[in-house]
Amino acid sequence: MNTSTTRPRSIVVFWLPLAATWLMMGLELPYIGAIVARMPEPEVNLAAFGVATALAWLVESPIMMLLSAATALVHDRGSYLALRRFAFLLNVLVTAGMLLLIVPPVFHFVAVGLIGLPHDIAKEAHAASTVLVLWPGSIGYRRFYQGILVRAQQPKRVAYGTVIRLVSMSVTAALLALTTRLPGALLGALALAVGVLCEAVASRIMAGPALEALPRQQSAAPALTLRGIARFYYPLALTSMLTMALMPLVTFGLGHGAAPIESLAVWPIVSAMVFIFRSGGVAYQEVGIALISADPQHEREVRRTGLLLGILTSVVLTLVAFTGLQRVWFEEISGLEPQLAAFAVWPVRLLVALPALEFLLSIQRARWIVAQRTRLITIATVIEGVTLAVVLALAIAVLNVAGVIAGAAGMLVARVAANVYLDACERRTRVSSVD
Repeated sequence: MNTSTTRPRSIVVFWLPLAATWLMMGLELPYIGAIVARMPEPEVNLAAFGVATALAWLVESPIMMLLSAATALVHDRGSYLALRRFAFLLNVLVTAGMLLLIVPPVFHFVAVGLIGLPHDIAKEAHAASTVLVLWPGSIGYRRFYQGILVRAQQPKRVAYGTVIRLVSMSVTAALLALTTRLPGALLGALALAVGVLCEAVASRIMAGPALEALPRQQSAAPALTLRGIARFYYPLALTSMLTMALMPLVTFGLGHGAAPIESLAVWPIVSAMVFIFRSGGVAYQEVGIALISADPQHEREVRRTGLLLGILTSVVLTLVAFTGLQRVWFEEISGLEPQLAAFAVWPVRLLVALPALEFLLSIQRARWIVAQRTRLITIATVIEGVTLAVVLALAIAVLNVAGVIAGAAGMLVARVAANVYLDACERRTRVSSVD
């Protein structure tokens, strides 16, 4: 892409491969969930699978922003080597965290003591979590090299890696389903683990030419040091950790609200469906970083194009959620029984605005990442987490609504709070610049 132009078509062309990547990742959980739903004891295994993946996401959270960091910071061979050392250190730390989590007494405390899972679900969730022990480090490894690819204007290669991930995951799931009698949660975790390992290897191979093309001499930008990287990245890591902590927080609410088993069973399907529509917004953060870094004047068109894409995506989700298409998705595609499918409808309807809010959040975050004011992003995430906790507490303790309804309402209100805060920060900055 020619960064001298920011016409909407150019932005969309740059964004599409990244959006396809996140869309394909969004499809993997409903795909695996559909397999689990068609195996014995679907409610128990769907709940266990959802808890295991939520905990794995929480552990991997410190490395989630490595893609953004690589996109923003890697500009020559020296900056690449410095950020690689930092990234590999983080990968070691999150793998150690996953090993600690699967120690039986620790996992029992988290799953039963904190989340309040029934013992049969906790047992299956522990087995699935054990299989996912290499998941966080693999995610960190491939996100680092995906950032290199985005920086090199090669987003299509990021999408190719995700295709490899889905194919290897599908083959693994099919083979295990046909040749073994593994519980659904364990089978799903094995398929996910194989898929992400294959994608990590593929991302490193595809990033090879981009690495060779990096200038050997230091650019005009100041040299990166581990201390400087840590200062830049710490708020982003904390942001990801807080964001991922929202998932177990919602899971906690599901287990303590009305209809806990049904809520835990349908939540992975609901959140996966909504994420499919949010995925383009998540991908838009890297678009903003790449284009605004090239020229701050690109920000206006990046914002306009992103907001339009977000509105269109929310409109499509609304059409699905309020028509017979929702029954097709939940019953025929996801494999839920009719009573569980009916239980999942209203949470999705509550969340139809979330895709548009996701695009807005990515635009806002990209602006502050480029400006290296990442602390504001962390504060916004803290506001989001506190708001979610308050809404969950009120909905469950005062209104006594089903956990899945409380979770959906909490996510929506919390995201609005984060968007409002970042918008206020931007308005203050504009006023200060004028003064």
